[in-house]
Amino acid sequence: MGADDAPYPEDGEGPVRKVTLSSFDLAPQTVTNAEFSRFVNETSFKTQAERDGYSFVFDLLVPEVENDGERALQATWWHKIYGATWYMPEGTKGASIENRLDHPVVHISLHDAIAYCLWSGTRLPTEAEWEFAARGGLENKPFPWGENLEPDGIHRSNVWQGVFPRKNTSDDGYIGTAPAKCYEPNGYGLYNMTGNIWEWTADRFTNLHSPRPVNNPTGPLNGAKYVAKGGSYLCHDSYCARYRTSSRQALAPLTTAGNLGFRVAATRP
Repeated sequence: MGADDAPYPEDGEGPVRKVTLSSFDLAPQTVTNAEFSRFVNETSFKTQAERDGYSFVFDLLVPEVENDGERALQATWWHKIYGATWYMPEGTKGASIENRLDHPVVHISLHDAIAYCLWSGTRLPTEAEWEFAARGGLENKPFPWGENLEPDGIHRSNVWQGVFPRKNTSDDGYIGTAPAKCYEPNGYGLYNMTGNIWEWTADRFTNLHSPRPVNNPTGPLNGAKYVAKGGSYLCHDSYCARYRTSSRQALAPLTTAGNLGFRVAATRP
């Protein structure tokens, strides 16, 4: 687990360490808009973004008729859009999810994801489980399919092409999210384990890891932030090269954005 050649040492990908896991199940794709809709229809659940009244939408996806509004202080390409929710990902003046039911649900906080898991009888994966699954049976490879981001010039994930953050050529077919079951799966039959959207895990974040072998790690007991894995459609080597199997990000549990969702796991008997 981990990597010693991480582009951002503060992320805590290293050191490479030996981890042993018990058997577990992981969904082949992230939770989709259609699946989350069924959850909401049965429970009348209100997500964090709905309760807050806003969420963050990437600059190029904000409708032209939308008020420019506030921007994130340290990443000005994120707009604070009132009315942006899982079912109106770009806000009330954008398109609904009607034509994106097979896309991953986004604008999801950690607590929203846990609520879905409780309803569906599942759980979030640990970071170690997520990373093991993402590697697809390969060892010490940065991508679920091997060594190169685009083997033989073929796009295997939904990440940024062009000049970030102003021009996305969408050579991989998408500017925003792609369908959850898109591109070729990895060796374990799992889709979009890197790129497309960031995925919540159950672990609190730390960038200090013991190099000693460990069984079924679950992260630290305390900490204000949690680990998200996988990168998103905004990852680009000039800004956020976090589209690797070992990549990780620390997020506050109430964070919501147009590139943040989850997939579910389950413990085998």
